[in-house]
Amino acid sequence: MAKTHSPRHGSMQYWPRVRAKSTVARVRSWSMNTKDHVLGFIGYKAGMTHIMGIDTRKTSQSKGEEIVIPTTVIECPPMKIAGFRVYKKQYLYDQPFKDFLFKLDKSLSRKMIVPKKVHSVDYSQLNPDELTDLRILVYTQPSMTGIQKKKPELMEIGLSGSINDKINFVKENHDKELLASSLFKEGEFVDIHAITKGKGFQGPVKRFGVAFKPHKTEKGVRRVGTLGAWSGQGHTLYRVPHAGQMGYHMRTEHNKQIIKISNKPEEVNPKGAFPRYGNVKSNFILVKGSISGARKRAIIFTKSLRSRAAESLPTITYISKESKQ
Repeated sequence: MAKTHSPRHGSMQYWPRVRAKSTVARVRSWSMNTKDHVLGFIGYKAGMTHIMGIDTRKTSQSKGEEIVIPTTVIECPPMKIAGFRVYKKQYLYDQPFKDFLFKLDKSLSRKMIVPKKVHSVDYSQLNPDELTDLRILVYTQPSMTGIQKKKPELMEIGLSGSINDKINFVKENHDKELLASSLFKEGEFVDIHAITKGKGFQGPVKRFGVAFKPHKTEKGVRRVGTLGAWSGQGHTLYRVPHAGQMGYHMRTEHNKQIIKISNKPEEVNPKGAFPRYGNVKSNFILVKGSISGARKRAIIFTKSLRSRAAESLPTITYISKESKQ
C-alpha cells in the first residue's frame, strides 16, 4: 500500500497567528473598478443550507443536469448612514481629517457617544481640491434580525467616483437606508471579510498538521521532531511550527458568487430555525460555498478586487428547509 502523503499545512503568509483585535473585520482596500457608489455592506451569518438547480455553465461536464450546491445564508438588514469622514494628505499620507455626523438613532448610543445636538452639514466648506478621499460611516440594525442583539456594528465604507460624486451621493442619500439588493446583483462575485471561528490554544499537530513522532519517543509524541540546526545556540527559526492561538483571525476570501438575493425569509428558514441563530426575519443573501466566521458574526461584503469572468447562475429548483438540528 502506498504511503499517504500529508504535508504540514498553515501558510506562512499569515504571521503572526494572533487573535483579531475586533469581532468585525477590517477592509484594507476598496475596489474602484465599478460604477456603483457604495462598495460594501455588512450582514450576519445565519448558517448553511443547500440548493438544487439545473447547471447552466457552458463548459461544465454536468451542463443541463440537476446538481447540489452548498450555500451560506447571510441576513442583511438595511444599513443607515451615520455620517461621513473626509481625508487629507498630511505627512505624506492620506489621514482622516474630520467626521461629519447626521441625526442618529438611540441604538447607536450603545456603540459610541451620540452628540446631543447635531448641526446641519455645510457642504460649501468642503473643498474637493483639498480632499483626497471621502467615506461614509454606516451602522447596522441587528434588532431587525433573528439574533438577540442590540449593539450595532459601525464602520466606514468606501465610495467610488470623484470627490464631487461622493459629496453629491452623501447629499442625496444621507437620510435613506442602504439595501443589499440595490448594491449587489445575483451572480455577482464579491469579496468576503470576516473573523474566523476561534479554536483557542492548540498544539502543532492540529495547528500545522505535523506528523506524529514514533510511539516510543520519551519526550512526547504530539510535538516537533527538531527545532532546526541552530536550536542548540538558543535560536529557533520562526518557521518551526509551535503551539499557539488557532482561529479567530481576520481573513479575506476573494470572488464568492452570490446565488440569490431575496426579501422573503420563509424561502430559507428551516424547520426549527437555524441552530444557535434563530429565524431569518429580513433580507438575506445566499452565497455559494462556505465562508469564514461563526454564526451571528458580522460579515462584510465588498466589490471584487480581482474581477473575473461572470458565470451563469444555476436555475434553482429546490432550496432545502429541512431541520438543521
